[in-house]
Amino acid sequence: MTHSSARTAGDPPADPRPGALPALPEASAADTARVLALAVGPIVAQGVIARRRRVVALAGRFDTDARGVRALQVVRDRYGPGPVRLRVPGRRVAVVLDPQDVATVLEGAPEPFAPANREKRGALRHFQPHGVLVSSGQARAQRRTVNEAVLDTGHPLHENAAAITHVVRQEAAALRAAAVDSGVLDWDAFMRAWWRVVRRVVLGDGARDDDALTDDLTRLRRAGNWSGLHPRNRHVRERMRQRLAAHLGRAEPGSLAAVMARTPVPPGTDAVDQVPQWLFAFDPAGAVALRALALVAAHPGFARCVRDDLAERDATRPQELPLLRAAVLESARLWPTTPLLLRDTVSETRWARGALPAGTALLIPTWYLHRNDARPDAHRFSPDGWLDGTYDADPAIVPFSAGPAHCPGRELVLLTASTMLATLVGDLDLTVRPAGLLVPGRPLPGGLDPFTLRFAVRGRADA
Repeated sequence: MTHSSARTAGDPPADPRPGALPALPEASAADTARVLALAVGPIVAQGVIARRRRVVALAGRFDTDARGVRALQVVRDRYGPGPVRLRVPGRRVAVVLDPQDVATVLEGAPEPFAPANREKRGALRHFQPHGVLVSSGQARAQRRTVNEAVLDTGHPLHENAAAITHVVRQEAAALRAAAVDSGVLDWDAFMRAWWRVVRRVVLGDGARDDDALTDDLTRLRRAGNWSGLHPRNRHVRERMRQRLAAHLGRAEPGSLAAVMARTPVPPGTDAVDQVPQWLFAFDPAGAVALRALALVAAHPGFARCVRDDLAERDATRPQELPLLRAAVLESARLWPTTPLLLRDTVSETRWARGALPAGTALLIPTWYLHRNDARPDAHRFSPDGWLDGTYDADPAIVPFSAGPAHCPGRELVLLTASTMLATLVGDLDLTVRPAGLLVPGRPLPGGLDPFTLRFAVRGRADA
């Protein structure tokens, strides 16, 4: 065999059809098993729709996020930039590791790279069977238009910004007072306040204490962790839907429900079924906000800059708060709450090194792209990347996805989270516990368990 005709492990096989491209490189059975065990498996085990607290704690103890990054680095080194096919029985699967390929996939929604991936449809249909993320064709286009209109996509200050910031500041002030009294701020206290904010922002003040609604949503999301393997609980879903419809029917001024009420909704769009996605997305956003608070507290120089910036602003008006927005985005970059972006190919797709057939599931591992050791900023707090636009232009950095299917609520989440943090950072001295978890100048951990984050709290004498 001559050198020119030799094939090495991972080289794509030849295709005998005239003009046909070869198939893309395929990982060996051993390498596939390593990727599934070290990278994909731990992510799935932690809960892709609703986090499992005990598993998240175990993942942190065994540093599975960093192990997954290293496993994917080996695949990239061994098989090239890819995409790399995995040997998964009964399903065509490829992992996308190159930033330019990521951009191609995300910009190519909804065709040839459909966001309504098979596994995603199985998961989300437990609580939003007519949601935009599980839709295709004209239905998807119409539902996306309604979502963007209500969420005011692309505008840093939502049309309801005044009402939203009033709600956030009110609930955050109550949280702040309780934290000063107890000397502690933890996940449970923060998320109680966060959910009150979310229900009021989305559905109005009448939903503030409707814990039963979000408890039902959580129950359905836990079933969604199993995708199509778990039977659907139609009784709980219908009960949740009725509660949502009642809140939407009030259309309280200043809420997203009021915006929905005046937004044209084409027949078949199912306005009620769009709302569970907003509530669902706000849940991991709470984890992002709490981790961002930890980042600010652990970096005193940045915290001083934030306080100086807040002191110069009119606290009675909605604000974009660029420094705190950057901290929230950094939290989402360092510990992405959607660690795997999923797409299905709806037709054959051609790449520099070969082709993929229709019906291939594409896995985009965001935490690998963000925390790859080849990046100089992989393990450090780098808010300047958001302030100067570097990260927005980087195809590897996609905490809110990108392209036509990017998260339509990105700006709303950033407004809500940054306003919440402003109320806490401005008036409190916060010390992250346990000590030594986040230390300036040292590499940040691959995973940061939000459920165990705690802060020692005291009021600021100069506040």
